[in-house]
Amino acid sequence: MVERYGQDQKEAVDSDLQERRREQEILKRQNDSALVFKQQLKANSSLTQHPEWLDSIYKDHLYKPFLIAQGGKAPLKIVEYLRKSTLHGLDTNYFYMNGIGPLLRDLESSSLKYREQLKLEMLMASALLKYSEAMQYGLIRPDSLDKNYFIKTQAPDRSKITAVFSAPDLLAFLDSIQPSAVAYLALQKALKAGKGTINRNKEDAALTIKLNLERLRWKNQPDAQKYVWVNIPDFTLNVIEKGSSTLEMKVCVGEGRTDTDPGTKETPQLNSMIYSVQVNPIWNIPASIARKEISRYASNDPYYLSNNDIDVYKAGKRVSSPERIDWVSADISQYTFKQRPGEQNSLGKIKFIFDNSSSVYLHDTPARSAFKKKGRAISHGCVRVEKPMELALALFGPGKTYDQIKAAMERSYPRAKYIGLPAKVPVYLTYITAWVDDQHILQIRNDIYGLDDLLYKEMKSRGMIAE
Repeated sequence: MVERYGQDQKEAVDSDLQERRREQEILKRQNDSALVFKQQLKANSSLTQHPEWLDSIYKDHLYKPFLIAQGGKAPLKIVEYLRKSTLHGLDTNYFYMNGIGPLLRDLESSSLKYREQLKLEMLMASALLKYSEAMQYGLIRPDSLDKNYFIKTQAPDRSKITAVFSAPDLLAFLDSIQPSAVAYLALQKALKAGKGTINRNKEDAALTIKLNLERLRWKNQPDAQKYVWVNIPDFTLNVIEKGSSTLEMKVCVGEGRTDTDPGTKETPQLNSMIYSVQVNPIWNIPASIARKEISRYASNDPYYLSNNDIDVYKAGKRVSSPERIDWVSADISQYTFKQRPGEQNSLGKIKFIFDNSSSVYLHDTPARSAFKKKGRAISHGCVRVEKPMELALALFGPGKTYDQIKAAMERSYPRAKYIGLPAKVPVYLTYITAWVDDQHILQIRNDIYGLDDLLYKEMKSRGMIAE
């Protein structure tokens, strides 16, 4: 009896030892597998701009494949979804479809070795990361392309992008992040239709649509109930209220770069808040304009300044006889120039003021004939508005303040006066070259500042845009 008890005890000990050995072997295989996985992650870090994000994700999954391990047709459904990126004007191979396809076929036939399985896993994870970022934030940072871009734009949010890996239903998540703005969906429909316009063949129109789809993916769109919207290449201004235009007018915008002036006169892209107007404004002539233009006019005509109501100041004091100055040899940096209110003032009878680092604003103009031109890129950077009184009415509304503005603008002896808005109104100066109008007609505009070209070159160089 004692011998039998001892034998049972020995067998139990041996069983425990065997179980511990099996556990150690399993743990060793797991550790070896995790080590191989980490090595593969490092070796394939160039697949994504955010390798540290993927490392964190797979750390949570104990460095094991989870996308290809879903079983059934799940990996194939993910790939089929990513192939729809062409509907957004994007190249499927930017999402590694050329690499994923053959590996996925081998996976389905059970002929894919472990390291190749890891390669497929990482390609799919990197593709989903790229796609999630593309749909939610776009792929290009706009301020990296255009030094005159100052629209507040949300930077990619890690938690929102990587949510694609923690979603209970991955395909439902991908559905949820598709851009759903009316303007975006309309451009997608136009891209699918594959038609040209009066001024573009279908290939050029398709390319312009793709570039503007990327612009519409940037997180920079207005969310206010009322705002002023200027589309620079369309030369138009709209007051938008509750999603619809309540006022539209022509505008003149910055001339841009010219052969004779290597500097820039582009109207910047920006957003701000209109907080005030100046009725019968004084034009404080910028130093660059004074140096390149005003001094030249004055040197050719001694009475140019007085005939155009321009006062000259030196060391803060008004110069009484500027016609006596030799503007050919004078140091222009010693002088400042101000144009008095009146019929000749380049800002017209009113300017609309908003904070910005480019010193631009919306303003009236005495040069009314410019609005008859089709191409109206003619200013130094500010935006000249066709209907200043209507814009003032749209901002202030009818009543005592608007009547005061109207009377001041009609005064025979004008005086400059600031009048604050009762409520600030957002203003957006934007650059859109393709859209579908209210009659469902595709509209394409000239790329007057070459920003389409810059965006195309950047997207093409990184393999993003579908050709």
